[in-house]
Amino acid sequence: MFTIGNVLKIIGQENRRFLEPIVTTISRKQTPFHVLISCLLSLRTKDQTTREASHRLFTVANNPQEMLKISTPDMEKLIYPVGFYRTKAVKIKEICGELIKTYKSKVPDEIDELLKLNGVGRKTANLVVTLGYQKPGICVDTHVHRITNRWGYVKTKNPYETEFALREKLPPKYWLTINDLLVTYGQNVCVPVSPKCSVCPVQKDCQKLGVTRHR
Repeated sequence: MFTIGNVLKIIGQENRRFLEPIVTTISRKQTPFHVLISCLLSLRTKDQTTREASHRLFTVANNPQEMLKISTPDMEKLIYPVGFYRTKAVKIKEICGELIKTYKSKVPDEIDELLKLNGVGRKTANLVVTLGYQKPGICVDTHVHRITNRWGYVKTKNPYETEFALREKLPPKYWLTINDLLVTYGQNVCVPVSPKCSVCPVQKDCQKLGVTRHR
């Protein structure tokens, strides 16, 4: 019988072998602003690349005012080679300007307010709320969407649907941790193509929906 609490507990134990997502690491040591910027950098980008780019950028600037002092070409150099680095450099500066103008340089702690920032989607907004402020939210990226559907825990077509399905079904005590757990697990074991089912400690609980081949 599939029990979400047991499954997530086992995955949490298994994840101790792996490096946690960089945005999670940043949230433990720095501010919601750092969480927001590192999350923007992470979109369509490998975690190690995000880790290095975040370090370079935060060495130079740690708040919206300092970010705006960086020229766009210099911003591009600092965050390269994250995905869409030119677009992200412009977006980061736009968001920093809006934070100063509308929010007195403070990152909002509500999803609806975060979504007003150009370039911030539901994944980023939920991550800032959960990791940055420890407030209720469910961050659903491609890993959370893929894995919860593979399990058969939800049956949804995209991350947007998955977020709201989980809001209805997932016990609130797991809301803050499910993204961390499944991102790490999805990068190392339950990978997109040919998941490593032979070494997965929860494979007996998984319906393997959509899995055509595995290792």
